[in-house]
Amino acid sequence: MLQLLNVISDRGSRYAVSGGAVSGRAGVDDFVKHLKKAKKFAKATHNTWAVVLSDEGPVKNDDGESGAGAVILKMLEREGLTDTVVVVTRWYGGVHLGGDRFAHVVTCTRAFLAEWGKHHA
Repeated sequence: MLQLLNVISDRGSRYAVSGGAVSGRAGVDDFVKHLKKAKKFAKATHNTWAVVLSDEGPVKNDDGESGAGAVILKMLEREGLTDTVVVVTRWYGGVHLGGDRFAHVVTCTRAFLAEWGKHHA
């Protein structure tokens, strides 16, 4: 598992990104469940994720952050990355971010992909 904490802070909201190799939908569910065992992630407002599974295709979950899973998924598809789940976590800071939240999801996903590429090229 690769985790990048405190990737972005904006108007009180904080973002982190996590990800790792998974096998099938059960592997995705296990990954997210394991992530949420950490109190910090369990208390997060959103744990949005996406993955392109080699045997099942694209799967995403917005976890209440409408449209965010699609943003992650599009980036994974563009990279051609399969069987690697990416989870963008947001702790809501009390101020609505509007469209900026999508830019933050992109920044987090981009940071994960860059770091993942260094170790899995």
